[in-house]
Amino acid sequence: MVIQLNREYNKTLVACFIGYIVQAIVNNFIPLLFLTFHDSMGIPLTRITMLITFNFVVQLLVDLLSVGFVDRIGYRASMLIAHASAAAGLICLTILPQRLEDPFFGLLAAVTLYALGGGLLEVLVSPIVEACPTDNKEAAMSMLHSFYCWGHVGVVLLSTLFFHVCGISNWRILALLWAVIPICNGLLFWKVPIAPLMEEGEAGLTMRELFTMKSFWILLVMMVCAGASEQAVSQWASAFAELGLGVSKTVGDLAGPMAFAILMGGARAYYGKYGERINLDTFMAGSCMLCILAYLCIVFVPSPVFGLIGCAVTGLSVGIMWPGTFSKASAALRRGGTAMFALLALAGDLGCSGGPTLVGLVSGRHGDDLKAGILAALIFPVILLLGIFLLKKNSMEKSKD
Repeated sequence: MVIQLNREYNKTLVACFIGYIVQAIVNNFIPLLFLTFHDSMGIPLTRITMLITFNFVVQLLVDLLSVGFVDRIGYRASMLIAHASAAAGLICLTILPQRLEDPFFGLLAAVTLYALGGGLLEVLVSPIVEACPTDNKEAAMSMLHSFYCWGHVGVVLLSTLFFHVCGISNWRILALLWAVIPICNGLLFWKVPIAPLMEEGEAGLTMRELFTMKSFWILLVMMVCAGASEQAVSQWASAFAELGLGVSKTVGDLAGPMAFAILMGGARAYYGKYGERINLDTFMAGSCMLCILAYLCIVFVPSPVFGLIGCAVTGLSVGIMWPGTFSKASAALRRGGTAMFALLALAGDLGCSGGPTLVGLVSGRHGDDLKAGILAALIFPVILLLGIFLLKKNSMEKSKD
């Protein structure tokens, strides 16, 4: 990894990388147990799916509310709260459902705790890495976001292995084992140095100031499109795997979402290692065009196997979109501060929800044809590509003034 770093901040960077693994744990472990909750606790699937919505809503609220308190209590205290909440949510998952009369409310309370931690991590980790004294901040940001992908892959693989060896009935033991990671990383954040996001005597931009800037609006739209481009296909990758390969759902989950996550992480790690040699605008624009081609392959190539390949290539193409937009925001708005990172995270989460929703709505209107929905989602990488050029044009206009 070609990232020159002040030695004392090595542990900070490692702690941030693990922070995104923690977020991957809280976002991807619980869904593996939905059918188990249904069978062992007698909770209808309609109520269990509410847990996904609730997790999303809590994280959105945290994204928004963090603007008001993170700078007041500080990044270290906020990061400790994030890890404590993530660990508490995983631990309460093993206790509350069997202690309450209605197990669903025990699950809901656990989801609230870990969603609070996940939402805070999303807001905090990127600006802490941005503040670290690295020579190539774009590469560091891309490498950081690759760890969410590796965390996702690790959670699915290790959890599947545990269930196979120990039995899924012992899921509570695994939840406690996963909780050890945020506990240990929280202790690490207690000690590591955290560089200030602003120079001494400098104040971050307020929300009102940000909303008066044309470049910020372009960046917000780009973040929505980055999240939507990523999730519009990844949510359906398992279905394409089952259809294309004729395999079971378990194998389909590994062949679809896992291939997507591995290639997405690979793209981020590649830019993290070689980013100093690559122009970010060029890399992002090329990724957008590759994403468009992958979508078109899914929609118009009749072979289901090529549909699966298109899903995997989409993972490769969207890898740079989210961290690249964060990096462009940091470069374009030097005093963006906590408010900028929180609002960008909010926009990204809205995109992650809006992309799959658009696919589902359009598919439903065309006889549950997923290809019609994914064709509609083509609008997201197209708008993101346009945003890259508009942001560059806006930057050039500012430099002339």
